[in-house]
Amino acid sequence: MAKKHNKQKKKSHGRIVLRTGEALVEAEQGWSAAEPEVVIGELDGPVGYAIANLLGDQIKGHSRVFAILNCDVQVRPVTLMVSKVTVKNTKYTNILMGTVQAAIANGVLDAVRAGDIPKDKAKDLGIIVSVWLDPSVVSEKIDAKVLFETHRAATTRAIHKAMHHEPDIDWLLEHQDKVTHCFHQMALEANPPG
Repeated sequence: MAKKHNKQKKKSHGRIVLRTGEALVEAEQGWSAAEPEVVIGELDGPVGYAIANLLGDQIKGHSRVFAILNCDVQVRPVTLMVSKVTVKNTKYTNILMGTVQAAIANGVLDAVRAGDIPKDKAKDLGIIVSVWLDPSVVSEKIDAKVLFETHRAATTRAIHKAMHHEPDIDWLLEHQDKVTHCFHQMALEANPPG
């Protein structure tokens, strides 16, 4: 009698070439706002090439660093942080390369734990996170715990949206005339016609 091999077939998630997502999370304090934009894809594709190019082509004021839990503990999928603004302030740098860097690393792992990033693809994928901090972080007394939690949650949410193609085109078409960009609305209110 032949022995039956009872091996489970490994679930294939297919190739993830390039996915994009963004999110906004803010606590009560304005300085707590986190608005990451993410690009996710295979390391042997355009995202991996972009990570290598960005890391190897450092620009003053726009340092690119890996998301880490702590020095010597890089997360997977490999995640590269890129600042959306030119960094000119030491306090801003310390917050970005400390609290926010750790928050993004934890947000990535949260996305793996939630299943948004398949665990079996963690070594094959790369993430680029474009990071923005409210400028008031340099002038206000901030709570590092609050800032950590907003950036962690925003990173996880942006990854979720990227991996699930959210919002989808049907939702966008249905809600196009119901959604107004908040800064556009503020401009309209500041400069009413007439």
